[in-house]
Amino acid sequence: MVLLPIGSVVLLEEAEKRLMIIGILQKNGDGKTYDYVGCPYPEGILDSESLFLFNHKDVKSISFIGFDDAERQIFMKRLGKEIEEIQQ
Repeated sequence: MVLLPIGSVVLLEEAEKRLMIIGILQKNGDGKTYDYVGCPYPEGILDSESLFLFNHKDVKSISFIGFDDAERQIFMKRLGKEIEEIQQ
């Protein structure tokens, strides 16, 4: 699995509202790591309660794939080991 870039817009299983990915590999208060954090699209961040943690397996469809360039590729390589550990 390859993590989607920030800015991607997705619809989760059993959801009616799309989310825009605003971060990857985020931890909740209990230390559990999620693939993504997103906010409602097109509204954006309304308050701290409008942020949603979710995993790639929860994505039903992808409406838009965010920006990917050499800088992101370098960043993703640095995170490679951490991504592998999470996926196990």
